[in-house]
Amino acid sequence: MSLHFLWWIAAAVLVGVEMMTGTFYLLMVALACVAGGIVAFSGVDVGWQWGIAAAVGVVGTYFLHQWKIKNATVPKLSSNLDVGQLVKVVEWRDGSAARVSYRGANWDAVLESELTPKREQMVIVATRGSQLVLGPAPQ
Repeated sequence: MSLHFLWWIAAAVLVGVEMMTGTFYLLMVALACVAGGIVAFSGVDVGWQWGIAAAVGVVGTYFLHQWKIKNATVPKLSSNLDVGQLVKVVEWRDGSAARVSYRGANWDAVLESELTPKREQMVIVATRGSQLVLGPAPQ
């Protein structure tokens, strides 16, 4: 079996493994194996085959990494499903503390800031442990 077939078989195996991972980095290594196979097919020495395959792999991986950084999605600021939900204030306590009814239970809550107006209905803007942080509800 010719050496260029081994390069292309390695590339095919790497593409198959890449289909299971989905990272595209193995695809760059497979592309490097294809380049090594093309160089081997043209009759170049084995040392040059490995060198060209390595260069294609490094350059391809570098550009893929740069592309992933450029096209990265910004994660959501809050994955807390409570944020944005309305609550009913049961009682106001000293300062900015309150007791609210939410999801069938009473919770401790505080105002987002001292300037936040106290209302009968408020909206959850954040959580601090098991304590809810409240902001003004839309009118």
